[in-house]
Amino acid sequence: MSELKDHFAKLVAHLEWADQRVLASLRAAPHAPAKALEIYAHILGSEQVWVSRLYGMPPRLAVWPNLGLDECERVAAENAGQLKKIVEAITGDALQRGITYRNSAGDQFTSTLEDILTHVMMHGSYHRGQVASLIRAAGDTPSPTDYIFFARGAPAATRQG
Repeated sequence: MSELKDHFAKLVAHLEWADQRVLASLRAAPHAPAKALEIYAHILGSEQVWVSRLYGMPPRLAVWPNLGLDECERVAAENAGQLKKIVEAITGDALQRGITYRNSAGDQFTSTLEDILTHVMMHGSYHRGQVASLIRAAGDTPSPTDYIFFARGAPAATRQG
């Protein structure tokens, strides 16, 4: 159990690091299209919705919220803090515990804590790649957010030409 808890703690640390890097990329990209901020806000809105589900509370944000960069910074910090608390509280067979919730369409599902945490991490990674692609297509340089760069603590190789 301790190994899985440590694994999720590291994934949450990556999520926090990656969300901060996307925010920095958006602030530094003068040509970033509005769609890039819309997708970043979606990452954060989705994180917040899942955290709310884990606490059994109604979400404060929509899955696709309309946020500015300063709001994104605040929400990203709140999400990371809440996810850290959730992971820190994992004991025994908590990762296999079923959590029942309704999705944004109102359909009811039950998923394990392990599956929900895994989804949150993978969902953000998927969309961070979209944001990076949009920033790059606009002529700016996004910060890499790949997990291996986080784990190595070394900068990413850059594409030349």
